[in-house]
Amino acid sequence: MLRHQMTIVSETLMPADTAPSAAAVRSRVTVPLRFPDGYTATAEVLTFHGLADGKEHLLLALGAWEQALLDPEKLDPALPDAGPLVRLHSECLTGDVFGSQRCDCGPQLREAVEKISATGGFLLYLRQEGRGIGLYSKLDAYALQDTGLDTYEANVALGHGEDERDYTAAAQMLGALGATTVRLLTNNPDKAAQLTALGIGVTEQVPTEVHLSPANHAYLAAKRDHTAHTLDLAQPAVPSHDEMLARVDALIPRLRERAEETERIRRIPESTMEDLREAGVFRVLSPKAVGGFGMGVETYVEVVRRLGRGCPSTAWTVGHLIEHVWMLARWPRKVQDEVFADGAEPLAAATGAPVGQATKVPGGYSISGRWTFASGVMHSEWVLLAVQHGDVRLQCLVPISDVELLDVWHTAGLRGTGSNDVRAEELFVPAYRTLDWALLGAADNPGSRIHPDPIIHTPMATLLNLVAPAAALGAAEHAVEMFRERVLVRRVKNTLEDRQADSPLAQARFSHAYGLVATARLQWEEAIRVVTASYQRRPMTMTDHERAAYRLSLGLSGTASAEAVRVIMAGSGGSAHRLSNPLQRIQRDVDVLLNHPTLTLDPILEQAGRGLLGLGITVPSF
Repeated sequence: MLRHQMTIVSETLMPADTAPSAAAVRSRVTVPLRFPDGYTATAEVLTFHGLADGKEHLLLALGAWEQALLDPEKLDPALPDAGPLVRLHSECLTGDVFGSQRCDCGPQLREAVEKISATGGFLLYLRQEGRGIGLYSKLDAYALQDTGLDTYEANVALGHGEDERDYTAAAQMLGALGATTVRLLTNNPDKAAQLTALGIGVTEQVPTEVHLSPANHAYLAAKRDHTAHTLDLAQPAVPSHDEMLARVDALIPRLRERAEETERIRRIPESTMEDLREAGVFRVLSPKAVGGFGMGVETYVEVVRRLGRGCPSTAWTVGHLIEHVWMLARWPRKVQDEVFADGAEPLAAATGAPVGQATKVPGGYSISGRWTFASGVMHSEWVLLAVQHGDVRLQCLVPISDVELLDVWHTAGLRGTGSNDVRAEELFVPAYRTLDWALLGAADNPGSRIHPDPIIHTPMATLLNLVAPAAALGAAEHAVEMFRERVLVRRVKNTLEDRQADSPLAQARFSHAYGLVATARLQWEEAIRVVTASYQRRPMTMTDHERAAYRLSLGLSGTASAEAVRVIMAGSGGSAHRLSNPLQRIQRDVDVLLNHPTLTLDPILEQAGRGLLGLGITVPSF
C-alpha cells in the first residue's frame, strides 16, 4: 500500500514540463552489507521497470528512510521538509571493488552508506562507469592520464564527452518512491542541477568528505578546477600527539599477528605497509607544507617505541623510513619538488657504511661502492648513499631503480628489516642530487630555509641515535607483558606449585625483569628530556655535557631492555625457544639491536665519560 501511495504522490507533484516518464518498482530485497573495514549496515535494495536508459540501476534504501521520506521533522526538527539524504553514486569497479586509489569512489561509497543510514535516505547505484564512457574506455583514459592529461582531457582525447552521465533514470527512481525533495550528498554541482531540471527539488547540497591520497590528488584537483566540485584539497588536519599514538596502538595487535610472517619474508608485509600509510605514520616528521604532520621528537620516538611492542623489525624499519623522509626535507627546493611530487611520504633507504667513492664529471658525479645495512630498502623509491670526494663527504640521492640490490640479509635477529646491501658502479648522479654531508646534518640546512617546522631545524645526529633504544624498550615491554601472562597460568614440572607465579623464585624473577624495564624506560625518558630541552633552543645545539648524558642514557636504556629480556627468557622454560614463541624472536631482535653502533656500550661509555668530565668528545658523530 505504501508503495502505491508513493507512486501517486510523485506523479502528482512532479512538474509536468520537466518530469521524465514514470518508472515503477520492480522488486525489493533486504541485503546485509559489510565493508572491508568491518562497518555493517542493512539495505533494502530496489530494482525498477521503465528506466529511461534501460540499464540495471539500483536504489539502496538505508536507515529510517520511510520516516525521512514522509516526516523528516520527527527525525530532526532542524530539517523540516528537507527530504531524505540521497547519494547518486556512479559505478566504479576499480574503486568500489578493487580499492583503487586513483579515484575517491570507494571511500565515498563507504561514507555515503554510513551517513545515509544514520539519517535515512537512498543511495542510487548508477551503472555509469567512467563518467558514462564505460570500463574499458576508463582504463584507456587512465593510460592517457599517465602521459600528463587530466581526467577530463583524457576522455575528450578518446572521443568522448568530459562527462556523459545523465541522471534521468535517477530522477525516475526517486520519483517512484515519492522523493520529490531531497538533500543531496555530493560535491558535484551538475548532479544538483540535473535533478532540479528533472523536477526533483534539492533543498541542500551536503558535501562528502575529501578522500585525498597521493595517487588521486591530480584527479581531485581536476574535478575541483574543471567542473567546480566543492573540494577543499588543503592538506589533512595534523593529529595531536595523543591521536597519533592512538593510531599506532591500534596497529599493535596486527603487527604481532604478522611478526612471524615479517621474519619469514624478511621484509614488512605489504598489508602492514598499507596500515602504516593509512595511519599516517610516515608523515610524522614530514613538513606540513607538503602534507606532512611536522611533529616533534617526542611523538616520533613514542611511535617507534610502540611499534616495538608489536614487532621490533617493523619498529626499526619504520623508524628509519620516517627519519629519512625528514632527511629529504632538509635538501634544497629542486630535490624537494621532485621527491615530494607524489605526496608527503616519499620512502627512502639511507646508508653510509662503508662510504662509497665519487668522481667529479660534467654535470655531477660518478659514484661507485657497495653499501651495507640499507634498512627500509625493500620498500623505498629512493636511496641516500654516502660517498667521499676528496676531503668532502657527500650524500647522493639516487632512484632505487638505478642501483643493484643484493639479497644478503640472512641474520639471527631483525630479519624482518630486509636491510640488504646496495651496489653501484660508475653511476651518474646529477649535481643537484648531491649535498655536503656537513650541510645536510646542520641545524641551518637548505630545508630549514624552506620549512618553518621546528623539527627540520634539528641537527641530524640528534635523531639518528633514537631508533634502536626506542625499539628495544618497546620489545622489552612486550616481553614483560607476555611473561606476566605466562607465569600466572604456567605449571612448571617437578615443582609443588599449581602455577609458576606461586613460586617465590618466579616472583623475584618477574620483579627483577619489571624493574629492569622500568629502569630502561626512565633512562630513555631522561634522554628524550635532554633532546627536547635543546630542541626548544635557537640554535638547536647541545653542549658536550648534554650530548654525553643523552647518549649515556640511551645506551643504558638499551642495555637494561636487553637484560630484562634475558631474565625473562631464563625463566620461561624450553618452550620459549620454539620458533612459534614470540619471546625467542624478541630476544634475537634485541640482541641484534644491542650490537648497533647507537647502543654498543663500550664506545658510548668512553665518549660519555670524556664529555661528563669536560675532556671533550673526540668522535664528531657521537
